[in-house]
Amino acid sequence: MVSPRSYILKRILLIEDEPLIQKSLKKLLEKRGAEVTVESRGRDAIGLILNQQFDRIICDLMLQDISGFDVIEEAKGRYTMSEISKLFIIITAYSSPHVIEKATQYGCMLLSKPFENIDEALNIFMSSGGTGGPS
Repeated sequence: MVSPRSYILKRILLIEDEPLIQKSLKKLLEKRGAEVTVESRGRDAIGLILNQQFDRIICDLMLQDISGFDVIEEAKGRYTMSEISKLFIIITAYSSPHVIEKATQYGCMLLSKPFENIDEALNIFMSSGGTGGPS
């Protein structure tokens, strides 16, 4: 098991509509010193993305109102593709070849549910350089 460590990147937007996963990921991130904003609806999250600054965005692929890829498309109104690739991590229970290909096109990390190595994946994702967007 990877030991918890504090993240340099602190402001995280978690877009997830499943309450148990929301709670678990939020707790895991906060344990490492991150400030976590949780949103369960993709459309509401888009407003936050376009108007607030986040160091990283963790987004479920299958939300109740829109897809995680729709959220990324809307984020392109503020961020370049290079910034999006550093900013987003997609989480999904449906990692089909199509989903993997699309995540690769965006340059986003993809984590499949159920999470097996969530600590390790989050440590890699959260420790990477850059802020993921303009200051």
